[in-house]
Amino acid sequence: MIRRLHFYAGILVAPFLIIATITGGLYAVAPTAERVVYRHLLHTDSDRPARSVAQQVASARGQHPGAAVTAIEPAAAPGETTRVYVTDTSLGESERRTLFVDPVSAAVLGETVTYGSNGALPLRAWLSQLHRTLHLGEPGRLYSELAASWLWVVALGGLALWVDRFRTRRRAGGTSWWRVAAVERSGTKRSRTLSWHGAVGVWLVVGLVFLSATGLTWSRYAGANIAELRTALDWERPTLPTTLPTAHHHESGGSAAISPLALDSRLDDLLVVAREQGLDGRVEVALPTGPDGAVTITQTRQPWRFSVDAIAVDPNTMAVTARLPFSDWSLPAKLTDWAIQLHMGILFGLASALALFALAILLLTVIVRGYLMWWRRGPGTQPGDAPSRSTWRSIAASATPATRIAYAALLAGVLLVGWFVPLLGLPLLVFLALDTMIGRRSTPEPQQESVVVQT
Repeated sequence: MIRRLHFYAGILVAPFLIIATITGGLYAVAPTAERVVYRHLLHTDSDRPARSVAQQVASARGQHPGAAVTAIEPAAAPGETTRVYVTDTSLGESERRTLFVDPVSAAVLGETVTYGSNGALPLRAWLSQLHRTLHLGEPGRLYSELAASWLWVVALGGLALWVDRFRTRRRAGGTSWWRVAAVERSGTKRSRTLSWHGAVGVWLVVGLVFLSATGLTWSRYAGANIAELRTALDWERPTLPTTLPTAHHHESGGSAAISPLALDSRLDDLLVVAREQGLDGRVEVALPTGPDGAVTITQTRQPWRFSVDAIAVDPNTMAVTARLPFSDWSLPAKLTDWAIQLHMGILFGLASALALFALAILLLTVIVRGYLMWWRRGPGTQPGDAPSRSTWRSIAASATPATRIAYAALLAGVLLVGWFVPLLGLPLLVFLALDTMIGRRSTPEPQQESVVVQT
């Protein structure tokens, strides 16, 4: 059954996996590529002392007089530019109009639309949507969810078959266990293809299961179930209180919203507060939208940064009203955050990008060699005999009570996973139904079965 499931899933799901692999490999190197493509926006050759953040923001306001500034990412090191985010009602969800300012001259070097909390520039945003939806909107998300739902099944099923193959060969004295992940260079074309397909798959299986699990968090149906589970178990990322305490706010005389220009003049002081609170590196300063709102300062996600702290500050008094250190996150929330950043190729910078790109290339060769292996079997070959109509009944009849409990637990687990990951469960149900029909058609009559057994 595992062999047939691996075969059919490989044949039918592999085209979706090929698309996801190619687009995922391109997206993995996108953070590195955008630093080259958009160097004119991200870097400056000016090496003189930087002007105040207030002057930089004033320059950006001059480019869009009618727009409100919503957040600022001040340059954190020489050669970097400052990002100023302004309102733009024509943009879609998670998109922001972003101006890039030279911190030395306060000149606006250019502007573009960035996407998401990681501030992806257009190239990376385009590749992200290509990988996620093929630019087909919500219907396109089904392709990526189907690929992510089945990737771990195909990978673990292939691993089980490959290990079983070596166990059989070891019993016959034909090989040793260390060669389970070694590619054989001798034999027929098909045997060499099989060796590459299996051995390289062994090396990739952990990465493939990881990509499948993390990829499902962005999916339409399984992703919604994962979000509900995280909420029920309190595994979500905690939120920072952004509303000023009422008593503290009135005591400070902050009954009216601070004017944008007055707030601009305090941006440098806000950065000083953030540094004093231990928020080093690049940070995003989000401005309040109402009179009772605090300024929030959050460390942005950068390569080799494993924690992101955040604080809320009263812009009237510069008092810190709330803190959210990464150490307060639950362990599952931390692991989820690290896993998502690793999936996106950000956590370890260029090392992450190259590792994911290499994994994509090797997975592509494994899929292609799987098709070659099928093709080289010759016309008219089958993926293995269908289970006979009496197989499951005979297993149940001869099994011990412990084995029956194990079978029942396995069935319950399959049903639970199939419900939790619908684009795995529904195709699996169709496969089992069709395979049962094939088994009924291919199974001989009872009186003929005895002859076959005697033979």
